Amino acid sequence: MIIISEILAIEFRKNMSEVTIYKIAKMAEVSASTVSRVINNYPFVKKGTRAKVLRVLSECNYVPNETARNLVNQATKMIGILIADIRTTHHTDGVYYVEQEFSKNGYSCLIYNTGTDPENQAEYIRLLGQKKVEAVVLMGSIYQNETVQNAIMVNIPHVPVAICNGYLDGQNIYGVIADERSGVCDCVKLFADKGCKNIAFITNHYTPSNYNKLAGFNEGFDKFIGNGSKTVIEAGDAIEDIFKATVKLLKEKPETDALLYAEDFLALIGLHALYDMKVEIPKDVAVVGINNSRHAEISNPALTSLDNMLYDTSLIAVRNLIEVLKGERVNKKIMICPAIVERSTT
Repeated sequence: MIIISEILAIEFRKNMSEVTIYKIAKMAEVSASTVSRVINNYPFVKKGTRAKVLRVLSECNYVPNETARNLVNQATKMIGILIADIRTTHHTDGVYYVEQEFSKNGYSCLIYNTGTDPENQAEYIRLLGQKKVEAVVLMGSIYQNETVQNAIMVNIPHVPVAICNGYLDGQNIYGVIADERSGVCDCVKLFADKGCKNIAFITNHYTPSNYNKLAGFNEGFDKFIGNGSKTVIEAGDAIEDIFKATVKLLKEKPETDALLYAEDFLALIGLHALYDMKVEIPKDVAVVGINNSRHAEISNPALTSLDNMLYDTSLIAVRNLIEVLKGERVNKKIMICPAIVERSTT
């Protein structure tokens, strides 16, 4: 004959792996938040209630997870990171820096690939609101748009948000921005110092960041060259688009003696095109990229590049958010000065 206690013991062992904070609460006849308070050793729990919860926890050999520990204050220790295209090396490097820094401070990260459509970006912001993330990092100026701004206000109005190399107006939004306009202006000055007068700016598409670069290009031309010629090309995202645009430019304007590409990766494509055309670099044409990425270091010849301080931008964004989560006040908008790293293409 199997007695009742044995049946209960069998059933208990059977369900051991399924014990949750909500089952503990039901067994102790208290709320889940009360169980969380006991787990976190909060002082404002009645002695008898605390003893009852502790007894049930002990009987179940319950090991609390982070959700149980944080239920009382809804702190998930989770950070949301949005990136438009995980194939973009520059931005994935930034995500790596952000994730590592948050990890050092005890946070886990949810990383989503949103694409460039603002409506899709807004949908992921809504999703992060459902996930109860404690803070959000937006990687790149591509998120600097009204649709994203509205999504933040509606879905995560009390969650601190940092934009790496961008800014939006909002009580809970913080921006860390590389002053790429002044940096690109300095690149044009470098061209002028090398004797270049017929310069071109080549980009794949326009983002707020690339518009700032273009503004710096025009400013630098007016300030340091003036009586030469300038060309601006929006070539498209495909590798062959950049390659063909470079070849076409040099054929139509053979006097071109300096090329500034909006990103290092684009500059590498341009270098291949120039090599195929047997153009000597930098004797015939000087070339500069932007980002100071690994592409710049491993290219042959080594690429001169504008360092827009991705590492610093990423770390400042993280540290600002952590300070905000601690209740501290930080600057809403921080500007970082880029620096030219000169190599063999100028």
